[in-house]
Amino acid sequence: MELLALQRLLEDFQQSNTWIELAVLAGCVALAWSVCRVIGRDQPKDSVWFGRNVFDGLLFPVLALAFTYAATHVVVRFQPLVVLKVAVPILISLVVIRFSARVLTAVFPTSGLVRLIERLVSWLAWIAAILWVVGLLPDVMRELDSIKLSFGKSSVSLRTIIEGTLSSALVLVVALWISSTFEKRVLREAVEDLSMRKVAVNATRAVLLLVGLLFALSAVGVDLTALSVFGGAAGVGLGFGMQKLAANYVSGFVILLERSLRIGDNVRVDNFEGRITDIKTRYTLIRAGNGRESIVPNELLITQRVENLTGADLKFNITTIIVVGYDSAVAQVQQILCESAAAQPRVLQDPAPVAFLSNFAPDGLEFTLNFWVADPGKGQANVRSDINIAILNGLRTAKIDIPFPQRVMHVQPPPAAPAAGAHAQETSSG
Repeated sequence: MELLALQRLLEDFQQSNTWIELAVLAGCVALAWSVCRVIGRDQPKDSVWFGRNVFDGLLFPVLALAFTYAATHVVVRFQPLVVLKVAVPILISLVVIRFSARVLTAVFPTSGLVRLIERLVSWLAWIAAILWVVGLLPDVMRELDSIKLSFGKSSVSLRTIIEGTLSSALVLVVALWISSTFEKRVLREAVEDLSMRKVAVNATRAVLLLVGLLFALSAVGVDLTALSVFGGAAGVGLGFGMQKLAANYVSGFVILLERSLRIGDNVRVDNFEGRITDIKTRYTLIRAGNGRESIVPNELLITQRVENLTGADLKFNITTIIVVGYDSAVAQVQQILCESAAAQPRVLQDPAPVAFLSNFAPDGLEFTLNFWVADPGKGQANVRSDINIAILNGLRTAKIDIPFPQRVMHVQPPPAAPAAGAHAQETSSG
C-alpha cells in the first residue's frame, strides 16, 4: 500500500509541470504575506492573528492555505497535482501549530508547560501531514478504528478516543482564546477595578471551558447523562477529601466579590507584610518589599485576622528613627528631618512628612520621622536609605551632634585585707 501511494505520487510528479505549481504556490504565499502586512501594520505585538511580526501570526498560514486550496481547484483542470497536493496538508499543520501556540502563549505567557504542549502539537501535526502526503493516513485511521477498548459493557475504538481528545483540546483552546480576547477587548475598557475584572475573567473562562468541554464530549458521542453519576461522586469528594480545596476556591470568589482585599493593597498576614500582586481562585500572591513572595490560601484570608495597611488608598507609611544630642534645638531637627524626606521624589507631599520627639533616650533625643509613599512595591529600604543619607548631611551641615552610645562604668576598689597583728592576736587567743 505504501509503495502504491509513493508510486502514484511519483507518476503525478513526472506528468505535471512542477514549475507551474511552484509558481502558483509562491504567488499564493506572497499574496498572503502582502495582505497580512497591509492589515497588520498597526496591530499589537501580542495579537494572535498577527504576532510580533507579520508572518508569525495565525492569519498568514490561514490565508496561504485558503489561497492554495482555491488554486488547486484551478490547476487540477490542466494537470495532475503534486506540489500543491503536498502544500495543503503542510499548511494545515502549520495552521494548527500556530493556532495552539499563539493562543496558549497569549493566555499563559509565563508557563513552562505551554512550551511542552507546543512541541507535542508540532510533532503530532507534522506526523499527520506526512501520513497524509504519502497516502497512509486512511490506513492508519482504519487500524485505529479496529482497536477496541472495553469500559464495562461499552466498547470504544482507539480512533474515537483520539478524536475525542483532539476535539476537546481544540474546543478548550478556542474557549481560552475567546476568554482572552474578551478580557483584552472588553473588560480592560469596561471594568477599571482589578478585582472585579479578575472575577469577570475567571467566571467567563470557567463558563466557556465548561460549555466547550460539554460540546466536545457531545460531538464525539459521549452520553452526557452519564456525567450525572460523576457529578454526584465529585460532590461527595468535595464534601470529604477536597474540603480545603473547595473552601479556597469559594473564598477566592468571596474576596473578589466583596472587595475587602484588592490587588495593590498592602497587607500583613501571619506576620508577613507585603503588597497583593494577584488574587487567584485558590490562593493570593503577596510580595514583600525585599522581593520575597508569599502564597497565601484564600481560606486563610477569610477565616483569620488580616491587616489592610492600605485601606481605601495606596498611601504606605514608612518610619525612620534618629537620635541627636540633648543640647540640640528640637524645632531645627524636625525641620531638617521633614525637608530631607520631602526632597525625595517618591515621598508624597500629601500627607506631608512629619517628625515627632518620641523618646528621651539614654544617649540623646529620639525623633521618629513618618513619611508616605504610593509605590511600596519599588522597595522601602532604598527610599529609607536615601532619606537617612539626606538627614545625616543636613545634621552635619547644621553642626547638630549625633551622639555615640555612652555607658558609665563604676570601678570599686577591692575590700582592704586585715592587718597582720590582728590576725596573729586572733590566732593566739584561739
